[in-house]
Amino acid sequence: MARLGQVGQRVVEAYAKRRAAVQQAHDEGFGEGYGAATAGGGGGVRAPSAVGPDEAELPHGLRLAAGWSWRMLVIVAAAAVVLWLVARLSLVVIPLAIALLLAALLTPTAGWLRRRAHFPRTLASAMVLVGGLIVVAGTLTLVITQFVRGFPALAAKSTDGIRQIQAWLKNGPLHLSNQQLGGAADATQNWLDTHRDTLTSGALSTAGTAVEMALSAFLVLFATFFFLRDGGRIWRFLVGLLPAPAREPMARAGEQSWLTLVAYVKATVVVAFIDAAGIGLALLILRVPFALPLAALVFLSSFIPIIGATLSGVVAVLVALVTRGPLVALVALIAVVLVQQLEGHVLQPLIMGRAVAIHPLAVIVAIATGVVLAGIIGALVAVPIVAVLNTGIRHLVYRRAEPPPDSVIVSADPVS
Repeated sequence: MARLGQVGQRVVEAYAKRRAAVQQAHDEGFGEGYGAATAGGGGGVRAPSAVGPDEAELPHGLRLAAGWSWRMLVIVAAAAVVLWLVARLSLVVIPLAIALLLAALLTPTAGWLRRRAHFPRTLASAMVLVGGLIVVAGTLTLVITQFVRGFPALAAKSTDGIRQIQAWLKNGPLHLSNQQLGGAADATQNWLDTHRDTLTSGALSTAGTAVEMALSAFLVLFATFFFLRDGGRIWRFLVGLLPAPAREPMARAGEQSWLTLVAYVKATVVVAFIDAAGIGLALLILRVPFALPLAALVFLSSFIPIIGATLSGVVAVLVALVTRGPLVALVALIAVVLVQQLEGHVLQPLIMGRAVAIHPLAVIVAIATGVVLAGIIGALVAVPIVAVLNTGIRHLVYRRAEPPPDSVIVSADPVS
């Protein structure tokens, strides 16, 4: 009984201290707001309302729309500033973007050399970079050599093929006149002349002279080497410049985005190789000239999703048409369509996976935006940028939605 009496005495003392604290808060000017928060049992101080007397008369929907409007204007202004800086620094930004893609492609091999062969970080990065340069240079030399050797024969056959196509257009089911054929040719030429600057702006404006091209190539190689060797250190340094609460979420979001970029580049290379092998094998079987250069064109263009492989397939079919005739061109078209269907419905979902899955509409919009902003280079880097941003933003939003690991949820429900 004595112990029970002590417990009761402590409860009375705690209650008295609580009332004294409330009274002191009232005396110091907290007023009814503090009392309402205390009486509600929330255990915290409710912040005063930010809605003034004039704003209180406005409809809630209008206040909400105004809040969203000015926030969206700030986001658009920030994006415009970023795009302006990118345009002003394109000589630096574009080589760095290409270097990031190359580093994402070569990182797994460099990591394997460090883990399995116990190579030093510098040696592994240098060997991977030099080996990649040798492979690219050898492939380009082989492709260019075959193209130079077979170009005269292709030019001679192309003339006959174009005449056959014109005869079919005039005498076939379309019954086009010479005036209509000339108008279509002029319209095509005018379109190419009009859009030539747009399509080549990313490649020519950033490397308009031989000196700029050499400097861009040197920057790509230099940045790729250091991204391979010190990529983690560089990212930790950049994250360290952020405010302390943002460092850990941004570090993890960056790591997930880098894994997404690596997976995207690896998957794109595999898909491009399968596309090139399938279409190139079909062209070899059909004895179409320039099978290897056309396969290389398919491989390179496949790095631009959806659009690139389609355009290179059209080029392959046109070459088959002007060199081997309509029947062989039809078979080549069927082979290209089959390979494209295999890529779109089997290879892309299987190899890409959900980690880098992007809706086709987002892909088309990203490519179109990249072409407008930076030409061919913009189309090349647009989809990887969207994939990286998609992963990073989703990771940040997901972590913000989670409660902190050391949080304690206290129920305010009365205990019966």
